[in-house]
Amino acid sequence: MIRFSTWLTRATAAIMLGSTLLLAGCHFGGTKGVTTASMQGQFDATIQAYKEGQFVVDGAVLSAVDLGSHFAYLKDQGKLPKTVLLQNGDDSKIRKIHLQYLARLQLDYGFHAYYDDKGTLTEINPQDMKARALQDHHERAPTAAPAPQDHTGGGSQY
Repeated sequence: MIRFSTWLTRATAAIMLGSTLLLAGCHFGGTKGVTTASMQGQFDATIQAYKEGQFVVDGAVLSAVDLGSHFAYLKDQGKLPKTVLLQNGDDSKIRKIHLQYLARLQLDYGFHAYYDDKGTLTEINPQDMKARALQDHHERAPTAAPAPQDHTGGGSQY
């Protein structure tokens, strides 16, 4: 029978205990939500949020109505996606209006929509989101500017 020294036995026990605590510390908190970076290739379609409730699809800026028309076209062609990912755009973040429009499209076309919520993947629930009716994007009215004056002298004289 082989006998180990007391010092070697205690050192081995301390190393085992330390490595167990190290592994437990790495696993503390359990698993977090699935990140969008790891799942981005798993979606049938990816769209980005844009300013004032608009979306970017394949580089084109679309209003909510145009996006609905796009999905209607895909449905007619038999290419309607089953899963759609909404991401922050280059110029804009995901706003509540984007989620409401996408919830409406989800109800109309039956796909599953997800969005990037600070790196965590979240599914859009149309009942909780209060889906909004689709609207076209309208340019803002210009601010009140003075009317141009006619300085040509061709106006009526009294």
